[in-house]
Amino acid sequence: MRAADIEALIKAGIPDADVTITDLAGDGDHYAAHVVAESFRPLSRIARQRAVYAALGGRMGGELHALQLTTALPS
Repeated sequence: MRAADIEALIKAGIPDADVTITDLAGDGDHYAAHVVAESFRPLSRIARQRAVYAALGGRMGGELHALQLTTALPS
């Protein structure tokens, strides 16, 4: 899966998100995602991560092998 595809999926599911994707191993399977969104404000840290995984539509463990995920509110 390409970094641009991951970014597009997250932005489609969380329209106000600012997304930064980093390929950790250069193999297209291991990524880090930093997702910042105002819509995260009322959510717990776990709920934020669930929202990102929901936006990925079940691709974790399949097309996308590993994702190191951090979420944040805009500063």
